[in-house]
Amino acid sequence: MSGGQSLNRKKQTGQTRKLAIAPYLFVLPNLLIFGVFIVIPSLLGLYYSFHVYDGLNPMKFNGLGNYIKIIGDKEFWTTIGRTGIYAAIVVPLIYAVALGIAMMLAREIRMRGLFRAIFYWPTMISFIIVGLTWKWIFGDSFGILNHMLTVIGVEPIGFLTSPFWANAAVIIATVWSRAGFFMVIFIAGLQAIPTDYYEAARLDGATGIKVFRHITLPLLKPTSLLVFMLALIDAFKAFPLMFALTGGGPGKETTYIVQYIYEIGFTKQELGLASAMSVMLFIIIGGFSALQFRMSKGGAV
Repeated sequence: MSGGQSLNRKKQTGQTRKLAIAPYLFVLPNLLIFGVFIVIPSLLGLYYSFHVYDGLNPMKFNGLGNYIKIIGDKEFWTTIGRTGIYAAIVVPLIYAVALGIAMMLAREIRMRGLFRAIFYWPTMISFIIVGLTWKWIFGDSFGILNHMLTVIGVEPIGFLTSPFWANAAVIIATVWSRAGFFMVIFIAGLQAIPTDYYEAARLDGATGIKVFRHITLPLLKPTSLLVFMLALIDAFKAFPLMFALTGGGPGKETTYIVQYIYEIGFTKQELGLASAMSVMLFIIIGGFSALQFRMSKGGAV
């Protein structure tokens, strides 16, 4: 073998190695961030869940004691049930509002880009700011809405002190802040539907609700399933918005599961018990993800 051929082979071997390493280098930053901020804290949480730990004194191994305590904790299951009711109301509302807006803005209308930006804008605001913003609207003594009701001669409403209205306020704020995000997903799904189907439907005389029912909705099934599951997982993780808006009140009426875990961990300083509750919440959310994966056949309906 000549010296030139040997040199070329070495160059090719070096390039092949670089190409083989390149994908791992691209993944490495995300992998490091995911490992440091997700995997390690999750493993620590799982470790804490088997201990009695207040964050100050040394940990004491407790085995399954925390999990047994949770099974008998009525407040925990009440909060889970309250979160489930909240999810059962807010998820269909987000679905309907996001789909309705997407269907309007998927068409060729004037200033479509501006309207899309307006509806998407709330998703860029942190949940704390969203909660505080709606608190200024629904506030009992200082809220804009009650001020307007007073001006027109109507008695002020206890939006944040009445259990019904406090829950309604939380749901309205949640839908307002999340509909824009799911609108974008629905627009992508609507634009992926071939126009041939609609043209064929028009030739057959189908319009309006019939087209939506027999073409749009069936072909949006993968997108609908994704939106439904993401919104459901969001609902079970909800915390900052209602914490800023109602503080979990009145009483415990808007205290959902994440806030309850927060109070157990950082107010009562039972970090081991709170970690065990977090593990159980992880199992619930993991169940939703597994269900979505199974129903969508791995995302390829």
